[in-house]
Amino acid sequence: MQPKLRALRILTAIAILLVVVREPDAQAGHPSPQPRTNPGQALAIVVNRSNPIDNLSFTELRKIFLGERNHWSNGHRIAIAMLDYGQPERRTVLRLIYRMNEKGYQDYLLHGMFRGDVFVVPRTLASPSIVRKFVFNAPGAIGYLRASDVDGSVKVVRIEGLLPEQKDYRLQIDEPPAE
Repeated sequence: MQPKLRALRILTAIAILLVVVREPDAQAGHPSPQPRTNPGQALAIVVNRSNPIDNLSFTELRKIFLGERNHWSNGHRIAIAMLDYGQPERRTVLRLIYRMNEKGYQDYLLHGMFRGDVFVVPRTLASPSIVRKFVFNAPGAIGYLRASDVDGSVKVVRIEGLLPEQKDYRLQIDEPPAE
């Protein structure tokens, strides 16, 4: 690896560490393979309305969020939007899609950047409305929102052929929303 490229990766990793709050995650151990169903708490995967993708397998979704895939079929660069640390939606994505807790996720990003395995570093955003605006404005964006936070500015992607309101949809938030 070229020295300049390595130095850039190291500086980027340090910058991410400075931005990320490294508090212990409430979830310990390995994530459970199946979420508990809690009606009305489905997590919608959303993309920019111009994105041709309508359906993703869970495997494809995981590869995108892990940063292993960096472009959509239409050539747009993938831009991942994550909510801030501590939000139930983020913990659900970490548990069900990444299959990691917060510490495992941060370690994965840091090591992946050093090795060059992670091509897309997620952008951490403060609120669902900011995620929605980011996805609306970035043609290659993908993010997640509670189904109740989705509006017409973004497109909901089917996961394994299912929408959030359908039976057997896998992305369910199993904790109450923050007050």
